[in-house]
Amino acid sequence: MDSEVLIEFPGLITVYKDGRVESLIGTDFVPPSTHPQTGVSSKDVIIIPESNVSARFFLPKLTNPNQKLPLLVYFHGVAFCVSSPFTSKFSNYLNALVAEANVIAVSVNYRNAPEHPLPAAYEDSWAALQWVVSHCNRQGPEPWLNDHADFERVFLGGESSGANIAHNLAMVAGDPEFSLNVDILGIALVHPYFWGSEPIGSEALHPEAKAGLDKLWPFVCPENPENDDPRVNPESIDGPSMVGLGCTRVLVCVAEKDVLRDRGRLYYEALGRSGWMGVVEIMETDEVGHGFQLNDLESDKAKDLITRLAAFCNRDKPPFF
Repeated sequence: MDSEVLIEFPGLITVYKDGRVESLIGTDFVPPSTHPQTGVSSKDVIIIPESNVSARFFLPKLTNPNQKLPLLVYFHGVAFCVSSPFTSKFSNYLNALVAEANVIAVSVNYRNAPEHPLPAAYEDSWAALQWVVSHCNRQGPEPWLNDHADFERVFLGGESSGANIAHNLAMVAGDPEFSLNVDILGIALVHPYFWGSEPIGSEALHPEAKAGLDKLWPFVCPENPENDDPRVNPESIDGPSMVGLGCTRVLVCVAEKDVLRDRGRLYYEALGRSGWMGVVEIMETDEVGHGFQLNDLESDKAKDLITRLAAFCNRDKPPFF
């Protein structure tokens, strides 16, 4: 086999000239189960057989059989090209979040680049969201959603590229041409992957990280490789106004040592001045980097982040709505 490298992202993924793709992280699989400490149950469900889109469902320990819970539709991170909801990191993270927030969560397994370049992940995620909300009449194929999801409290969330997906789905949901049948109450964006052709803030001070991020979007989205594509740069002059964001609450979480921090801050500021009629909050965690919570769920900073996310997922609509 040809071992000559076509492109690589060290520690993440390597693509060889013979077409082979080697994922360097996020390849493990943890089976669904009932967690012995939290009582959270999980199971895997095929959502769209034609494209093999699936999800891992998480249900907290119930206090009564008719309990209705906020619904979190979650999108995992890692650069649109590796990992899944079934890895130990994301499965353990969702278990902890569901236990703390007392929500039902659907962690979507969308198709990854480069085998399935963007917009595949967006299309899969939108189709999964439509499938989930089709249960709002209590007659869908998934009993956990029929029996326990409160479709008046629907949230989207994600980490890194998953946060990017959550934002872009909320933009679609706010477009009058598209119909979702339910309202999205809020989106939680943790260390969101946004970028741009011109550096902002402290990005230029991290040339190695910047170089990797400069080539990531062209790698995962070859059909439109510009880093000012509005899907990766929501502040792009060519993009739609964020005034149309289809939710009423947004929480942006950034980390001090994350090279993407200033993009998250800019998103928070731009949304606040856009004329969007909602409430946006920001949380910054000191002295840690991108995705820190996935690596040490027992740390105080990870617990603080999960507590903030849990509180957000139990918010009601702002009083002026």
